[in-house]
Amino acid sequence: MNLNSISRRRMLASTIAGGMGATIGAKFSPAQSPIGRNQSLPQVKIRKVRAITTAPDGIRLVVVKVETDEPGLYGLGCATYNQRPLPVVEAVHSYLDPFCKGRSADDIEDMWQTAYTSSYWRNGPVLNNALSGLDMALWDIKGKRAGMPVYQLLGGKCRFAVDLYAHAGGRDAKEVEDSVRSYVERGYRHVRIQLGGYGASHLSNKADFKESGFGAGTDEHMDSGPYLRTMPKIFEHVRKTLGDEVELLHDVHERVNPIEAIGLVKELEKYKPFFIEDPFAPEQNGYFKILRQQSSCPIAMGELFNNPHEWVDLITNRYIDFIRVHLSQIGGLTPARKLATLCEHFAVRTAWHGPGDVSPVGHACNAHLDLAVHNFGIQEGPRFGERLQEIFPGCPEIKNGYMHVSDRPGLGIDLNESLAAKYPLPEHPGYWSPVRRRDGTAVRPYSQYRSTNVG
Repeated sequence: MNLNSISRRRMLASTIAGGMGATIGAKFSPAQSPIGRNQSLPQVKIRKVRAITTAPDGIRLVVVKVETDEPGLYGLGCATYNQRPLPVVEAVHSYLDPFCKGRSADDIEDMWQTAYTSSYWRNGPVLNNALSGLDMALWDIKGKRAGMPVYQLLGGKCRFAVDLYAHAGGRDAKEVEDSVRSYVERGYRHVRIQLGGYGASHLSNKADFKESGFGAGTDEHMDSGPYLRTMPKIFEHVRKTLGDEVELLHDVHERVNPIEAIGLVKELEKYKPFFIEDPFAPEQNGYFKILRQQSSCPIAMGELFNNPHEWVDLITNRYIDFIRVHLSQIGGLTPARKLATLCEHFAVRTAWHGPGDVSPVGHACNAHLDLAVHNFGIQEGPRFGERLQEIFPGCPEIKNGYMHVSDRPGLGIDLNESLAAKYPLPEHPGYWSPVRRRDGTAVRPYSQYRSTNVG
């Protein structure tokens, strides 16, 4: 082959490549493509980070608002820590705000990593919740800048809506049955059943510690025996009266000793629960291997977890089937989407914690992630009363046991600060009252403060 032939071929290849480039450039020019438009936008800087508190239903909600130097552009994130809201507010105002001022609102991953390590010692519910509020707010801003709902930024929808489970309960089998039936009639396919409060404490009637004057007069009483004997009967009754179509869940809430929990899970397995939650305390994670060896009952765990060291082994060893972390407890959407990906590799499904002490902003964030991850399992269903919906316009909608989010850019939810200010935090500090065995031994965890109804 001579040099003239080689030159002609190179010229032809160059002409073809140039033509293709011109065609692609014409079709996806920076001026026309969404990516090009976003890249051409000026960088947005953070102007202020502040915490907003409100308690319309007696639950202490904390929302972080990130304001930018672009007029009218801000983001909202959930930093609710109902039992310790004031330290979260202080962490936001005294530490996150000065740390974030003047930094780019675009670089979410970098902001998360640098803010996370800025305290040197990291993790823990106070700092993680403050960081979560910042993180979710930055995702909200990112969606608004892109003109897309957050679930689109995460890859788009894997399902049309978010399947929920409801909370049913009662003081005896008939009351539990009636409660479950009411949710089934409203379209729910998954219902969690509890007998009275966690651990069926109303069945314990001989609190010797009270007679001896041990503890505080408001401390509650729960012995494990009545609960362990009665809960299988409740499952049996609900299955007999409502059949097998409804998926039943139950939360042990770590109220019994690990070996007792293993026995209970084995007994409940024949009733085919969708999952049994929190059979052990986080401090007793070693028992999950023993439980897995003895039962194939699906297990959910994680609402008290704060850092990856608590969940990685449970997931990679396939000891649990559902991850239940509280998104604001682990630092927001950024770590949660990574956690969901880890879980997918090990056939663990998501079941994010979604009780009353999550703000509507947090529930919206849960839903956006639920829509986008393939290994979604179920979502704990929220309740949005009229006051919450007024304070947080754009609340997700619940229909037929499904949660729907709007297609508005970002998280699709806003906050009316003037209305929120009408419901200040209650005077009670919000800590959970102790629960004790007959002799006064404290039970983990403590029960919820009586003015709240959280799960």
